[in-house]
Amino acid sequence: MEKDILFEPLRFRNLTVKNRIFRSSLSGRFDNYDGSGTQTRINWEEKFARGGVGTIISAFAPVHIHGRILPNYATVDSDETVPFWRALGARIHQYDCKYILQLSHAGRQQDIKGIENAGRKALSSTGKTESFHGFQCRSMTVEEICKTTQLFADGAVRARDAGLDGIELHACNGYLITQFLSSAINNRTDQYGGSLENRARFLLDVIKAIRHRIGDDYHLQVKLSATDHHNAVIFWEKKGNTIEDSLRICQWIEEAGADAIHVSTGSMFPHPRNPAGDFPLDAAATAYGSMLSSGIYTLRNYYLFRCRSLRWIFRYLWNRTKSGAIEGISIEDARKIKARVNIPVLCTGGFQSASYIRRVLQDGYCDGVTIARALIANNDLVRIFEQGKDQPERPCTYCNKCLIHVLEDPLGCYETARYGGDHDRMIREVMSVFRPTDVPNLTAEIALPSLQPAPAARRSLDD
Repeated sequence: MEKDILFEPLRFRNLTVKNRIFRSSLSGRFDNYDGSGTQTRINWEEKFARGGVGTIISAFAPVHIHGRILPNYATVDSDETVPFWRALGARIHQYDCKYILQLSHAGRQQDIKGIENAGRKALSSTGKTESFHGFQCRSMTVEEICKTTQLFADGAVRARDAGLDGIELHACNGYLITQFLSSAINNRTDQYGGSLENRARFLLDVIKAIRHRIGDDYHLQVKLSATDHHNAVIFWEKKGNTIEDSLRICQWIEEAGADAIHVSTGSMFPHPRNPAGDFPLDAAATAYGSMLSSGIYTLRNYYLFRCRSLRWIFRYLWNRTKSGAIEGISIEDARKIKARVNIPVLCTGGFQSASYIRRVLQDGYCDGVTIARALIANNDLVRIFEQGKDQPERPCTYCNKCLIHVLEDPLGCYETARYGGDHDRMIREVMSVFRPTDVPNLTAEIALPSLQPAPAARRSLDD
């Protein structure tokens, strides 16, 4: 296996990873409602480290409570969160696995607002209502943009202080930075809108602010939607950024001080191309109810999911531009970006075959791949590859039931066919992340009661 490119170290400017397989940003609602972390998340992340991945990229970690996408995800919005992240990182490092914290801000794309966001319009680059769910928002002032830039820098400092191995900026899939980058969303007329250079200003300012605070010797990567495909579902919308736009953006990202680019796709999440595969309407009919108060079009979508006679409308809109490809759906965009930059390029998108991953690495399409769903299905996928197998015996079916269930249920694989139709076995596996509940050598360091931030600990955008 020493000659297999899958298991060759990947060297970044400030970080070396033991192999080319990363666990992509992924986690369920495993934390406390207030954003403090729990032992359950540590158990969850440990499964993938034990399974052999070289690096874990965390779930989105909001840099401000008003910018979270969903409740019950650990935040990085105050110094009092640092002990939890330190404890998690220490556990992951026991497996010679790196841990990268994904810094995020939802902008207008708040799937479930949470009580702290109820009654307030989300901040965005625009005041336009989002067209799929109907998320409402207001355009940020320049002062708010500058404050948010510093919130990202604060989060980076906390990740470094926690002993984590790097950070990833969540600049894709329709969240706040995408809302600035995308020509289909950003309708500003000031220095943060209009031209591509202006639309990229917020992201580049964030990178520069982080480098100013933490220096040049800490790993920083950017996850970018290479192509928006903004009109994939709502066909009368603009297409948004093209790969040619992103090629220029990626060059600016490198010049600003990023160490790597992580290639994704789509101007919202989920998107017909991300994650590619099925859209399980039976599961959506149940889980989507938790989003009814989030947007002005959510009730419309709820009826399309629940009424079998209407489902054809949604299926047509969702599937009309879908590519037949699932594994490596964004690999061509990654190849074009890699040809334009001098920093490593990672790519996400349905990977779970060793032979395919090996080929795209050898042919120079990217330097490493990131995997989410296939690792939910088989936490030990890397160990399976180490045994010389091309795929697991029970591969991921790309049914995307895991994605839909996460709104209400613990994240896990909900495809009963993979468990031989044994529903109870499936539930036992999903629930296994809640055990153990107490790990003595970490509990003392986590000190969960102290993670409740004092009121003054959280910075407010309203100050």
